[in-house]
Amino acid sequence: MLVRRAVEADYPAVARLTVAAYEADGQLKGGTGYGTVLADVATRAASGDVLVAVDEATGVPLGAVLFVLPGSPYAELCGPGEAEFRMLAVDPAAQGRGVGMVLARACLSRAAELGCSAVAICVREGMAEAAQRLYARLGFVRTPERDWSPLPGLRLLGLRRELSPGTP
Repeated sequence: MLVRRAVEADYPAVARLTVAAYEADGQLKGGTGYGTVLADVATRAASGDVLVAVDEATGVPLGAVLFVLPGSPYAELCGPGEAEFRMLAVDPAAQGRGVGMVLARACLSRAAELGCSAVAICVREGMAEAAQRLYARLGFVRTPERDWSPLPGLRLLGLRRELSPGTP
């Protein structure tokens, strides 16, 4: 598996797999319009780094994530000296193969390369146990003071991972 920055030719596959992953996890219920946001890979790519994990043999995208710094229109939690990743998604057909771990580690490495002191993320309350385990294994800890709600009935929980030189 190879992680690289997405190119425009990847955008349709990234849009498809991201929407499919969020739908499979039950996160697009309620007609919030978030599926449209997830499918707009070009706008995300203009605001941060869309990283894609591809099967090295076929070149097929297996998962994607958006890496951002403070000040990006997509930054929700990160403050000065921190980075953030969002919209981590693995194609439902590729789940269980370590794609999410590889993408999250790529974000931690990118943040460390840029000299960031931490990475902040938010997760939907009640998210899948597999995702909770992934973030715990990566050393993310709850930061309840960063919890927030973008819409009534939708609670996002703050997590943070301190970085040290040479992370991860």
